[in-house]
Amino acid sequence: MSIIMKNYTNETAWGQNINILIIGTDDGIFKSNSAVRKRIVDYAAHFKSFYVISKTRDKVLSEDFESKAFFYPAYSSSFFSFIRSSYLLGSAILGKEGNWVISVENPFETALVGWLLSRRYKFPLQIQVHTDIFSNYFWKESLKNKVRVLLAKFLLPRADGVRVVSERIKQSLITQLPNYQLLPLRGISQRETIIVLPIFVDVKKIQSAPIKTDLHQKYPDYDFIILMASRLTREKNIGIAIEAMKEILKRKNLNPKPSTLNPLLLIVGDGPEGQKLESRIQNLELSTNIKIENWTDDLISYYKTADLFLLTSNYEGYGRTVVEAMSAGLPVVMTDVGIAGELLIDDLDGRVVPVGSEKALAAAIMELKENFAKKEEFKQNNLKLLEKWPTKQEYLEKYKRSLEL
Repeated sequence: MSIIMKNYTNETAWGQNINILIIGTDDGIFKSNSAVRKRIVDYAAHFKSFYVISKTRDKVLSEDFESKAFFYPAYSSSFFSFIRSSYLLGSAILGKEGNWVISVENPFETALVGWLLSRRYKFPLQIQVHTDIFSNYFWKESLKNKVRVLLAKFLLPRADGVRVVSERIKQSLITQLPNYQLLPLRGISQRETIIVLPIFVDVKKIQSAPIKTDLHQKYPDYDFIILMASRLTREKNIGIAIEAMKEILKRKNLNPKPSTLNPLLLIVGDGPEGQKLESRIQNLELSTNIKIENWTDDLISYYKTADLFLLTSNYEGYGRTVVEAMSAGLPVVMTDVGIAGELLIDDLDGRVVPVGSEKALAAAIMELKENFAKKEEFKQNNLKLLEKWPTKQEYLEKYKRSLEL
């Protein structure tokens, strides 16, 4: 992971004299025990104040946490109502005295608001990029995404800094936007102003967490449990995992020396594709070997007691669940997205298959289903790789420095 490391005479004092305004879309910040809210509270401790504006359709109250973190809802039913609501809130916040840095969650609607506020109040703007916006799969997915890509191409060159969550995204920005230079007046190169800093994964916490739910006890009829954990959305392409499972079961039945292992594909998550996936499973008569569960707060136990983790996305910015699975010692098969090729190397730390290749996916799953030694090799390589993973305090220091614009 790379990050700008600048020399300051008193870096701690710098953070305590700076106010941060975040503009985002995750309404989880309004839930007291949510992971995103806990992250914000941790971030806020390093700054004078930390304000978050987030899109929501629910009526919630603005809250503060020990006068450090403040949460403001931008009530929104449409793109334009979000722009208006968040801009007015941002104007009221930035009108307070002090030095400010504006950081926005994406290079789309939140970046538009951030750019307008930055121009008006003359405070620096950081744009975050959490997904692979220049992936063909992203912009081809919908007309909305095509418009978003155009908006990103306009706004990214106008930021004072860009934070991405993987080297893959950094390289895509450099490739797709070769003719712009961030911070031209400071003489800093484009490569140096694109910071790679993903969402923190507490590897040590995962590794030390007790097992509360054993999947093999919960599903005793299955010898090989394949775990997926994600939002059930179109870009996750969970349908291809269902098709791969169909192929695996077909090969098992046709094999003159069939495997004794009875596999289960366990999909954990919620989302708009849920009912469609359930119907597909039933239509293919795969209900015995594929099950969908609602999201759980005990996902660490699932990582620790499953046999394989599967990610089949068409595009990803990072792939946090992959890192979590690796931390728990769970071998991974994933499509060539996010951290594939950066953190997880094919045939060294797990298996990486082409996006959309049902046959390659099925073959990789079958290989690890039948090759215990290979699974164990991946597990040990992953644990060794993560030995030098940043601690929470080290990460928070990097986060603070990422906002030194």
